[in-house]
Amino acid sequence: MTSEQPFKIAVPDDALVLLKRKLDDTRLPDEVDAAGWAYGAPLADIKRLVSRWKDGYDWHTHERKLNALPMFTRTIAVDGFGELDVHYVHEKSAAKGAIPLLFVHGWPGSFLEVTKILPLLTSVSADHPSFHVVAPSLPGYAWSEGVLKKGFVVEHYAELFNKLMISLGYSEYVTQGGDWGHFLTLAAASKYGPEHVKASHTNMPICDPPTLSENPITFLKCLIASFTSHEREAAAASQSFFKDGAGYIAEQASKPQTLGFSLADSPVGLLAWIYEKLVAWSDAYPWTDDEVLTWISIYWFSRAGPAASIRIYYELAHLDNPKRVRFPETSVPVGFSFFPKEVVHLPRVLLRAQAKIVFESEHEVGGHFAAYEQPEALVSDLRTMFGKSGPAAGVVPGCTGY
Repeated sequence: MTSEQPFKIAVPDDALVLLKRKLDDTRLPDEVDAAGWAYGAPLADIKRLVSRWKDGYDWHTHERKLNALPMFTRTIAVDGFGELDVHYVHEKSAAKGAIPLLFVHGWPGSFLEVTKILPLLTSVSADHPSFHVVAPSLPGYAWSEGVLKKGFVVEHYAELFNKLMISLGYSEYVTQGGDWGHFLTLAAASKYGPEHVKASHTNMPICDPPTLSENPITFLKCLIASFTSHEREAAAASQSFFKDGAGYIAEQASKPQTLGFSLADSPVGLLAWIYEKLVAWSDAYPWTDDEVLTWISIYWFSRAGPAASIRIYYELAHLDNPKRVRFPETSVPVGFSFFPKEVVHLPRVLLRAQAKIVFESEHEVGGHFAAYEQPEALVSDLRTMFGKSGPAAGVVPGCTGY
């Protein structure tokens, strides 16, 4: 394991020239009349974004903004996979008793999702707890090294996260995650809690439905439960997502390499593939063109290339026991934040049976990218959960947050 090295993004000019040439040579498809969003990303939106990417968007301006973040790299040895060079954001609070917090993104996200919550989490006040924040880029994302050996699964991510936190001096810490971050932080809590991981918070609570043979009590509770109108509406929205919005999972989990050729070679293909999810999975968030293009550019210019980011779906879909992914068993306190436009919602009675749930919060607005869409709301939940009178107050010995 090497020591922490300061990191700055420095995309070379020839990469920018290549991108411009590819955008100039783009061949766009046609579109059926009145397609809207039903068929996927609208042609008009992609045309506008491509035009901006070619002739108005300045990567260097946004690169400078990103480089204002406290970014670092270090190599972490993962059992069976050798050393991986990991990119991460690490900002310490000035509060003496700040709580170490590991923030983990998912797909199609990146470390960019921590940018809005970072100043809120690290701010110091007598009215709320403060946090030391570590936000790694998953292997194969942004400027973390990709994995070229089969079988990198939840246990390996958990090992990487835990070793990273310990290397930074945080032998005891809490976690927060959505999307893959939900699964991977809970895997870390399962494997390294309560010795190292003391509590976990997620904004995408999801688990397997119970079966009569394996979970008879939970199964019967769900069978006789009286669901609220909100839960019924959320269930209908979840069914709609699996019917019309989850095809990407099947593709990325079955033949990621085939899709990867398009993502690696076509910036417009990459743009359309991710832009659709940014809009469909958020709650009417007012995306600017430059926000979208920065989000996509991080994938395009990433160290391992955009194809590397989707291999996680294949590896975790081919586990011998999928339950190791969806909600690993853990004894540490767990908190849930529910945002209305999250892509999947499950009944509370089912979720409450999965772990030691100590905190729940329901929000009126917000979607899949909670840290980016609703940073104040998400941080408020973390402050409440870990604050002086919160249900997870004092879980990290000597780190009250104040």
